[in-house]
Amino acid sequence: MNEQDNDRTADEGSASPRQRAIEAYDSARGRAVDTLGEAPLLALAGGIAAGALIAALLPRQAESRLIRPTAKRVKDSARAAFEAARDTGKKNFDDLGYTRAKGEESFQNFLQGLKDTARASADAAVEAVRNKG
Repeated sequence: MNEQDNDRTADEGSASPRQRAIEAYDSARGRAVDTLGEAPLLALAGGIAAGALIAALLPRQAESRLIRPTAKRVKDSARAAFEAARDTGKKNFDDLGYTRAKGEESFQNFLQGLKDTARASADAAVEAVRNKG
């Protein structure tokens, strides 16, 4: 121990607890300032990492707790609306006598008509060019 340590020890013995707390705070603050002055990027990186960790943990818990009931209601409502629309559409097609086989047959007839129309249009164009020339 040197003379300075002895003086500090003697002063600490006579200082009030409040005074010692203030001195400890000042000492810690001084060390923190020194550390930040020596490695500010390291302190910044540590702060960013701590903030990211807190941000990653807190919102999920809060959002889950707050949003889950509403999300479940929306999901259930959407599912009920989809099922009602699907069931009503199926019933209406059944009432009209449309089946999958009839639908496929109608689509094939449509495609055949489309091909016939395209062929007739092409033949008419070719005939018009021949008559012109």
